[in-house]
Amino acid sequence: MTTPRVCAILVNYNAGPELRRALQSIADELVGIAWEAVVVDNGSSDGSTAIVEELAPQVRLLRNGDNVGFARGMNQGLAATTAPRVLIMNPDCHLMSGALAAMSTELDRSPSCALVGPRILHPDGSLQGSARGDPDMLTGLFGRSTLLRRMFPALAVSRRNVVGTVGPDRESLIVDWLSGACMLARRDALESVRGFDERYFLYWEDADLCRRLRARGYHVRYVPNATAVHAVGQSSRTAPARAIRAFHDSAYLYYETHVAPDSGLKRWLARALLSLRCWLLLRFSVNESSRPHRAAPTF
Repeated sequence: MTTPRVCAILVNYNAGPELRRALQSIADELVGIAWEAVVVDNGSSDGSTAIVEELAPQVRLLRNGDNVGFARGMNQGLAATTAPRVLIMNPDCHLMSGALAAMSTELDRSPSCALVGPRILHPDGSLQGSARGDPDMLTGLFGRSTLLRRMFPALAVSRRNVVGTVGPDRESLIVDWLSGACMLARRDALESVRGFDERYFLYWEDADLCRRLRARGYHVRYVPNATAVHAVGQSSRTAPARAIRAFHDSAYLYYETHVAPDSGLKRWLARALLSLRCWLLLRFSVNESSRPHRAAPTF
């Protein structure tokens, strides 16, 4: 059997038919290339795991009896393959034509590039803001979805937090971190930092991964001429309260680890502000039992 050159790893939790679309887009992009995919299922109850059988044996299923989180699920998938290139992708994301070829080209150009990521769009075609600057205390005010950033997009702090539209002449550029919704990575780079930090249940594990890779001497690149579409929140919609809590717990873990490791006052302030934000979102969010679900929070 030919050793796969690329392995796609998807952590699935009630993604429904989006999983089929994701896997089919990968298969379409890798025609003529030896590849495989590993779907790590975190206890889905919507029947989406049956979709894996449609593309077997090229796609394999690893089952967890419970939801062990994104980071741990990804590491399980990474351990199940030896492919030198790893496509990390959410099951509610799909690739547009030529995306993998463009990302592969950029990864080939520099041995010091650990991973690359595409331009990611919302289903309505708007830019998702997947290439970003390192989070800090101001990210909560000028992050991707905040009111202040929308009001003042030209401010340096806004442009630092989220990389905006890049001209067509730019094939790629080095950024601080990329969204884990879609990344193409070198296996050896991921192994050098022992993969994802499993202390993160959901959210911010991508920022942490990129920061640790950069600390090892690697860099990460944004590839705007590669495109993926991400229907945010397809998995978190089934457990919105848990997703909101996980978002804020992970945000604090990142801040405590990378931004203020030696400052008790800063950590205390961050914990207080995040706890208040989490409480407000849980208190005033849409009643999930009787009204349409609102997407999980973002900065």
